[in-house]
Amino acid sequence: MSDDPALPPFTYEGFYPAEDKKSAIESFADVVRRAAKQAHNVLESGRKPGMPLSVLSNVAREAPLASLLIAFLLGASIARRR
Repeated sequence: MSDDPALPPFTYEGFYPAEDKKSAIESFADVVRRAAKQAHNVLESGRKPGMPLSVLSNVAREAPLASLLIAFLLGASIARRR
């Protein structure tokens, strides 16, 4: 009998590869990039002919003062409710 304590079995690190740790700033930047890309895609799809953003920009281009008046009245009515 030996006086040496039994060593625990070795684990091979290849079985459970460590994930690449990202810093908090890198993961936050990833989230912001994905959100910006998704917002860009939504806006681009809304600007196609016949879609609401396209119609709204055409109306604002043809009658800017009337569009400004409508936007002001909408803002005033929303502000009064609160």
